[in-house]
This record gives sequence, C-alpha cells and structure tokens, in this order.
Amino acid sequence: MTAPSSAKRPALLVPALLTLVGTVVLCGLGVWQLERMQEKHAYITRLEAQAAAAPAPMPASADWPKLDAGALDLTHVVAKGSYIDDHVAGVRTTIAAGPPGTRQLSGFGRWIFQGFRLEDGGVILVNRGFVPESKLGQIRPASGPDSVAGFLRAPEGRNAFTPEDLPAIHEFYTRDPAAIAASLGLPPAPFYLEAEREGDGLTPPAGVDVRELIARIPDNHLQYALTWFGLALTLIGVFVAFVRQSRRPTPAA
Repeated sequence: MTAPSSAKRPALLVPALLTLVGTVVLCGLGVWQLERMQEKHAYITRLEAQAAAAPAPMPASADWPKLDAGALDLTHVVAKGSYIDDHVAGVRTTIAAGPPGTRQLSGFGRWIFQGFRLEDGGVILVNRGFVPESKLGQIRPASGPDSVAGFLRAPEGRNAFTPEDLPAIHEFYTRDPAAIAASLGLPPAPFYLEAEREGDGLTPPAGVDVRELIARIPDNHLQYALTWFGLALTLIGVFVAFVRQSRRPTPAA
C-alpha cells in the first residue's frame, strides 16, 4: 500500500506579485502608446491643415528669434528675394521608391541647399529639392531674383547612427540650417524653406510633395499598444496555467 506524497505545493505569493507588477507595467506601456497615438494624430492633423492653407508671406526676419520652429513646421509660405550665388551645400539622403504609379526620383542622392536673401534683408536656406547622385554634376546654383513657394521646416535631429557632417566640403547628413549656414558663411535661421514640388517630380532638383511627406510620417502606435496589451494578457495566461498546474494533486509514490 502506497502512502500519499507529502511534497509541498509551490508558493504562489511571489509569482502573483511578479505577475501583477509585470501586468501593470505592460498595460502602462500600452496606455502610453495610445496617448502617443492621439498626440501623433493631432500633430498630423495640424500639419495637414497648415500644408493645405494658402501660402502666406514669410515671417519677418526681425521676428525669427521669437518664433517656435516646431510650431511652424510645414507652414505654407512664399519667400520673395534672390538666391545667393555659390552658397550651396548638399545633405546626403536616400529616397525610397514610391508605390506603383508614383512619379518621383528615388535612390541615393542629396538635398540641395542654397542661401536665399529675402526682400527684408533676412537670409534663409532653401532646400531646392532632391538630386540623385548620378545627376549631381548637372545641377548648377540658382541665381537672381525669385519667388519660392514651399514649407517652413524645423531643424532635423541627429541620432547615434548619424555620420559626422563634413562642413569643410559643405556635405551634411542632417537638415540642420544652423550648421549648414555656418559652413556657407551665412547667418543662421531657426528653420529652412522646403521648396514645393513643381512639374512631374522627375526633374532634379525635385521639391517635396507635402501630401507624400505627411503620408510618410510613421504612425504605428496602435500596433505597439496592442503588442503591450497582448504581452500583458500572455503573462496573465502563464500565471493562470502555473496556478492550475500547482493545484493538481501530486501522484502517489
């Protein structure tokens, strides 16, 4: 005759506490992503409204120090003045090919930045558009008076993987108007002007199509939120399975 096993069942307090903490953290991350999604949607809505508005005159250069470049991002403006000859720099970039039917330049190339003196005496950098590397030799500096329709843009940030700029030869890896202006011997501005696309988009330098630009803004927060909530449910499921397993009677010896 066999006696029942006296093996102790595993304690549940510590696993329960760990499960509770993990679930709270994971759900907190999910809620945070939902909040970020709302902020991103509000941001995109603001950009769409600003980009769709009729172009306004450039802000007076005397007011630039008081302006918030981030709040002005993608404001539709028209700049009147003259290009500053030979004050040109390139920002290296890669443009992904668009969906079928898209007519745009793509591949490795550079954004072409050139100084532009406004009628009120202020100087701003104009991103004239994208030029594939193979066609750089065909591009010459713009010159003379012009009226440039486009969008004010805040400086582009760097990250840990951004290569070092080469200001001595006017080559950059971020659209940073202060750094580019310094390399060209021009006064800095808190933003730059992104020239609006004209024509078929296949003639370099090709300016931006603002609808395409806004469509490329990543908006994956709902997917991330569902992932965090899914991990929380998985953790709870693992704990429930553990509890059920621990409550099963132990086999007789």
